[in-house]
Order: sequence, then structure tokens, then C-alpha cells
Amino acid sequence: MKRRTIWLIAVLTFGCLVAPLAAEAQPPTKVYRIGWLRPDSPPSPSQPFPPQEAFRQRLRELGYVEGQNLVTESRYAEGREERLPELAAELVRLKVDVIVAPGTAAIQAAQHATRTIPIVMTGANDPAGQGLVASLAHPGGNTTGLSNLGVELPGKRLELLKETVPQSTRIAVLGNPADPAYAPAMHTVTVAAQALGLHLHGVDLRSAEELDTAFAAMTRAGVDALLVLGEPQLTDRLRGRIVDLAAQRRLPAMCDWRYYVDAGCLMSYGASLIDKYQRAAEYVDKILKGAKPADLPVEQPTQFELVINLKAARALGLTIPPSLLFQADEVIR
Repeated sequence: MKRRTIWLIAVLTFGCLVAPLAAEAQPPTKVYRIGWLRPDSPPSPSQPFPPQEAFRQRLRELGYVEGQNLVTESRYAEGREERLPELAAELVRLKVDVIVAPGTAAIQAAQHATRTIPIVMTGANDPAGQGLVASLAHPGGNTTGLSNLGVELPGKRLELLKETVPQSTRIAVLGNPADPAYAPAMHTVTVAAQALGLHLHGVDLRSAEELDTAFAAMTRAGVDALLVLGEPQLTDRLRGRIVDLAAQRRLPAMCDWRYYVDAGCLMSYGASLIDKYQRAAEYVDKILKGAKPADLPVEQPTQFELVINLKAARALGLTIPPSLLFQADEVIR
């Protein structure tokens, strides 16, 4: 009995000595670094950006906790495209594991900064046509993610605007000509306008300072509705002012994204940004787990949402056709 007691004490003592060593031998939790390269400004409490929170929430669901196994490095160009290369290079120096970028300008800046760090697009208009990827099915290189269908959708938006305001004949199209998708989008809108018997009045917006002048030009041209070509570098940043100026001039406005309607736009039609950013988070997860961007096909949006703002319609004295209300995914009252 005495020998057995001594043996048990020895075993327990050995276990107590080995346990801390085993704990010390455990590899530390991997901390992943995600770099955000954005052409716009940081969200503010007065103008939040729900899609980005949807991205974070999806990562949390996938097991990534900020401050524990995840660090996010966000860089914003504040609407100055010339800053994007510098910010992309900064993310590369920080040795992030993946760069997330919305819009062609940010994606191109990231690609010029690195050919090895994976890049996930949250949305790009015609990424294969612009040379961002080799093809949608086989991206090649270090870039993959999601496409916007931003070249195809403006024509559909014009159709919906005409259905909403059937008496309209002259439509202003507000866009940033520096955006690579601007020219093909204008072509799509022009073709749609010809089919609908509408006259287009293109209004270029190259800086925030030109916005008041742009709306003054619309007034002189006698337009009776507005189509906004959204893009993250300029027009999306100015959505609050764009919506306010359209309301002041009593111009029914069709916009790209739901968050324009939240700011007061009459209506929007486009891919669900919440869905797109959640899918971008899933791309990031796959890459952090070892998948190569070249092997992950670029996804095109499958969910589209028509959002109508009845409060804005009442302010404009408009009655939304019942057929459109029936089609709407959401009606803001």
C-alpha cells in the first residue's frame, strides 16, 4: 500500500510539472489581419454604412472576433483617388493577410501594390472587361470577389423611373466620368432611353464642389427626373446632398443602392449590398483557410431589391403605380 501511495504521488507530481510545459507548447491563436482599402470616407453616426457592419457580423458568425483572432486595418481615401496607391502600399507594409476593396479604383491600386496578398472585391463593374480578373470563372492572379452588374442595371433603372413618372420625357443622368464604368453605363442608358422615347441630359460630376453647378444645369435644361450613377469615390459619398438638391428642385430620383433611399431618394434598384458584403466576408474566410483567389470564381449578384420611399413620393406629389408597389421589396413609409 505504501509503495502504491508513493507511486501515485510521483505520477501526480510529474503531471503537475508537465501540464504547464504542455500548455506553453500549444501554438498561440493565429491573429489574422484584414485590410480595408476604401475610396470614400469613414462612416459617421449620422450616415452609417450598414453593409460594412453586415460584413463584420458575418465574420463573427464564422468565428473571427475583433481583438482576439482578428485585426482590421481600414484606410480611407476621402474621395481622393490619388491617395489610393499610397494607402494600398501602407496595407502591404502592414503585412495584412487579405485586402478588401470596393470599386475599380481601389481594386486597381491594391493590384499595383501587391501581386501576392489576396484581394477580395466587394463589387466591381465588369471586372473581366476592365482587366481586374482574367475571367469570372477563372480569375487568375490574386483577385476575386463579387461583380456589381453595374453596366447592365442602369437601363433597368431608367425603365423603372419612367414607369414611376410616366409623364417624364427629359431625364438627367448624373455621374462621375472618372469612374471606369461611366462610359459603358451611359451607353446602356442611351440605348434604353431610345427604346423608351426619352431624351437624356448627361451631367458630369468630377468633384464635390461641382454639385450645385450640376443641379443648376439640370434646371436650365428643363429635366423632369434624375438618374444617379452611383460609385464609391464621389457620388456615393455625396448621396445626402444629391438627394437634398433633387428634393429642392422637385426631381424624382432613381438611385443605385438602398442607402440612397435611406437618405431620402425616391427609389433604388440594385443588388443587395447587405448580401454582397456578407458574401465578401465568406470569400475572406475561405482565403484565410487556405483557398487561392485564382481558384475562387467571381460571383455575380443574384439578389436584387427595389426600394421605394413613399415619404419622398408624397413630398413630390407623386402617386406610385400599384404595379410598382407590388414589385417592391421594401416600401418606406
